[in-house]
Order: sequence, then structure tokens, then C-alpha cells
Amino acid sequence: MKVLIAGAGRLGTQIAQVLSTARNDVTLVEHDDARAAELSGLPHVRLVSGDACEPGLLESAGALACDLVIAVTGRDEDNLVISLLAKRRFGVGRVVARVNEAENAWLFDQRWGVDTAVPAATPLISLIEEATGATDTVALLRLSKAGVEVIETAITERSRAAGRALGEIALPAGTVVATVVRDGQPTVPSPEVRLLPGDELLLVSHEATEQEIHAAFQ
Repeated sequence: MKVLIAGAGRLGTQIAQVLSTARNDVTLVEHDDARAAELSGLPHVRLVSGDACEPGLLESAGALACDLVIAVTGRDEDNLVISLLAKRRFGVGRVVARVNEAENAWLFDQRWGVDTAVPAATPLISLIEEATGATDTVALLRLSKAGVEVIETAITERSRAAGRALGEIALPAGTVVATVVRDGQPTVPSPEVRLLPGDELLLVSHEATEQEIHAAFQ
């Protein structure tokens, strides 16, 4: 599945990492050049720097060939413009948009090209299910036909992983860390990253159970 995600904040980046891990072709668009540069190390994700509200930028980013567009910028007006362009100009089959301000929710419908509107507080996994459910590619906590699961775990003061480098953690077979979220910002999970209390980890596995993954960190 070809996916274009507009907005490389915490949510957009996590969605990109999860969907790319599930072998989807993912392009992530971010208007802030510095933010795009920070994320240049994301594996298997194509980063495009520019304004996704511009038709030319969307076209160069591959919107004409996309199966799914996800607009998750921090501005409702931008998400609506991106959705309308994706649906009306580029004929994208499925368009999902994040609603940042509840009072704007009434705008997020098919008049603006939005197939599915998701509130800002929607959990990551539920959002991915909402975004891709119609394609039968991703179900709740289960990605693709390979049976890949996405599991979240948090590091606390009592976690045995606290203070240890990610590379020192013995992960269950078939498990990879997709991202480490610290102070609300996702980071590329290199082996040198030292885990701290308050860190949130997003892991992808096609073999281990949720209990086995939690046990590795707690």
C-alpha cells in the first residue's frame, strides 16, 4: 500500500514508522526543514520537506499513486485543505484527517474529502486501524497478513531497563523497536539510546507476545 502522511509531529512519525515496518510504501511530508532533517534517519520512510497544502508538492510526493493519505498536522485548516486536494484533485481512495479542535469536527466530512475523521486524543493503534481498516491491511494491534503486532510499553523508575542502553536489552525473537518517545518527541531507536524513566517505546513483533515484550523492559 502506498501511503502519504502530512505532518511529521509525534503522531505522524509514529504512524509512518508502524506502517513502513508493515512493508507499506510510506512518504512523510513536513513543512519545517529542521524537523525533516531531524528525521532523516528514519528507516524505510521517504521524507519530503515542503507544504502539503500545495498541490505541486503533493504531486511530487506521489499523491497520484497513493492508496491512503493521512493528514495529521497541528492545524485543522491545513488538514482540511490536504484532504480536499487528496480526494478531489488526486483521486486518493482513502483520506484520513486528524481533528485538533473539537469545535471543528463538523467540517471533517466528505464535503472536504475526509473519509475518516479522528479526534486528537485517539490512541495511535486505534488511529491506524481507523486509517487503514477499509483496505484490510491493518487491524487493531495486528499489521498485515504476516501477523505483525504493535505493542507499546513505558519505562518507569522501577523498570530494570531504566538507565540501560537500548542495545543492551535482550529483545524477544522477531521484535524490533520502532521508536522511543521522550518528552513527547519520537527519536530514531539507535542501540546507543539510553532509556530513561518516562520514555515510551513502540515495538513491532511477529513472534513475541505482549507479556514477553513487557518482561524484557520491566
